[in-house]
Amino acid sequence: MQFTGTNDYIASKQLQLAVNAAITLEKPLLIKGEPGTGKTMLAEQLAKSLDTNLLQWHIKSTTKAQQGLYEYDAVSRLRDSQLGDSRVEDVNNYIIKGKLWQAFVANKRPVLLIDEIDKADIEFPNDLLLELDKMEFFVYETQENVVAKQRPIVIITSNNEKELPDAFLRRCFFHYIEFPEREQMLDIVKVHYPDIKKDLLDQALTSFFQIREVNGLKKRPSTSELIDWLKLLVADDIPADVLHSSDKKNALPPLYGALLKNEQDIHLFEKLMFMARR
Repeated sequence: MQFTGTNDYIASKQLQLAVNAAITLEKPLLIKGEPGTGKTMLAEQLAKSLDTNLLQWHIKSTTKAQQGLYEYDAVSRLRDSQLGDSRVEDVNNYIIKGKLWQAFVANKRPVLLIDEIDKADIEFPNDLLLELDKMEFFVYETQENVVAKQRPIVIITSNNEKELPDAFLRRCFFHYIEFPEREQMLDIVKVHYPDIKKDLLDQALTSFFQIREVNGLKKRPSTSELIDWLKLLVADDIPADVLHSSDKKNALPPLYGALLKNEQDIHLFEKLMFMARR
C-alpha cells in the first residue's frame, strides 16, 4: 500500500516518496524539519492510512535506550519478597515491556514513532543500532531472545538539536521536510478550516509569510502556529482589513501571541514595521 497522505494530512510528493521508499527498504525513516512542520503528525496519519496501531516513544533528555526495550523492576520484586508475595518466583512479573518490544510482538505490523531523538544523550542512537538493524534483542533476566514478528514501520523525528552519529544515519532513510510554500499552505489550512473566508485567509497568509521573512527572529512562526492563529481570527471574527492596517499603533497583527513567542522577536518586528511606515 502506497502512502499518499490523508484527508487530514497534506504530504508533499517528496515526502510521499520518502515514506514509501523507507517502507520498501525496511529502514527507519529519519525526518527532520522546523518544529511545527508535521513530523510527529506524519506517523499518526501514516498509521491511520495503513489502518494499524501507532506506538509512540517520546524522547526526553533523561531517556535511555534500554527503556525502549524493557525495564526490570528490581525494587518491586525486593519489596514483594519481603512481604512474602508468591509473584517473586517468576521474574517475568517484573519485566516492563518498552515500545520496541511492544512493536516487535505486535500481531499486525505497527508504526513505531521515536519522537525527537536528538533530545537524548549523544550515545542514545548508537545504543539502538543493533535493535533497529537486526530487529531483535536479548533479555538477560529471562535469558530470552526477542525477535520481531515483522519489521515495524519506524518513524524517527529530529529537530536538529544535536548531530546524530554516522553509523546511525547509515541505517536510516532520510528526508527533510521543507517549509510549505504558499500554495501548499493553502491546502493545509483548508483541511482545518474549509469554510474560512477567502479574503481573511489571503491576508493572513501574507502577514504570516512577511513575519517569517523578518531577518533576526529567534523563532519563526510555524505551520501549527499559523493554524492556531487562524482559529483565533475566525473565533473573534477579525475582519481581513485589520491585518493590513496602516496605523502605526497596529504594527503587530491582532492576536500576535499565537505567532511570536518571545519579547525579542516582538520588539524587533515592531521596530521594523515602524521604520517601514515612516
